[in-house]
Amino acid sequence: MPRTLEVVAREVVSARTDWSPARRAAVTVAAALQLGLLAAALQDVLRRPADQLTAPKAVWTAACFVNFVGPLSYFAFGRRR
Repeated sequence: MPRTLEVVAREVVSARTDWSPARRAAVTVAAALQLGLLAAALQDVLRRPADQLTAPKAVWTAACFVNFVGPLSYFAFGRRR
């Protein structure tokens, strides 16, 4: 019998409640860092003139949504000096 979305969701929530406090803290910090990098990179892409970027804005905007790698790549390689 196939599992319903409700059953899968219940299992995911149940698994997260079994996490140790240290693991919860680590995931929370990582998520906050990821969201902060995403927000900063998107803000910079959208405010910076297109001629100061190494690729089109659409490319960098999409790349920013790749966890950690996208925003860090943008800050390292996406801006002209």
